[in-house]
Formats: sequence, C-alpha cells, structure tokens
Amino acid sequence: MIVDGTDLILGRMASKVAKVLLAGEDVIIINAEKVVISGSRKEIFTKYKVRRDRGDIYKGPFTPRMPDRLVRRTVRGMLPRAKAKGITAYAKLSVHIGAPTSVKGTPEPMDISKGSLKDQKYVTVLELCQWLGAKV
Repeated sequence: MIVDGTDLILGRMASKVAKVLLAGEDVIIINAEKVVISGSRKEIFTKYKVRRDRGDIYKGPFTPRMPDRLVRRTVRGMLPRAKAKGITAYAKLSVHIGAPTSVKGTPEPMDISKGSLKDQKYVTVLELCQWLGAKV
C-alpha cells in the first residue's frame, strides 16, 4: 500500500497506517515532509523543543529531526514494538521524503477525515524539522 502524506494529519495517518501494518501489509509513505500537525504553532514547537532537549547527547532519548524519521517514529509509537507482531509490522514500513522513482504504483486514498485545513492552525512536518535543525 502506498500512502501520499500530502495534507494528512500526522496522528490520524499514523494510527491508520499502524492498523494496516498489523494486518500484515507493506506500507510505503511518500511526501512525508508535507504531512501536517494540527494545533497552534507555538504549542507544537514548544512540545518538540522539550522533547529534543530532554535527552543526553550520548545516551538519548534521541528525537528525530528529519521528516521521514519523525513520521516513522510516530507510527512506531502506535505499534506494540515489544512484541513479535509489532517488530515485524514496523519492518514493513517505509517512509520517503518526496516521491522517489523507485516507488512504483499510485497512492491509495486513505479513509481519513481530513477536515478543512484552511480554517485550522497547523504546522507541516518540514517546517517543524527545519526549526529543530534538520538540513532539508
């Protein structure tokens, strides 16, 4: 299954992807940098700054700064990764920045209620990752 992350809300997309992964299907997420996080800009940046500054630079916990890794980490949080089924499901996930030529096929629409993003406050994953220090 190929999922285009453009204008999908991160948490809703991650939960649907986790369910598909646990069903045993391979999932490829493209355009990870265009996924949005809903909420006020100030609250989102504050939350991720606290996460980033929490860990030791050598021992962790480490917070991903690249968009593809941040989306992958969010999906991982919705999988039972301590169990065998969660480990095998996580191995079937592939996340890409942009749409690489190696991915063949068309993205399948996910039944996620997008809502109207024009009236909501949101931040794209790309903006957040650039603010965290990613060189994208």
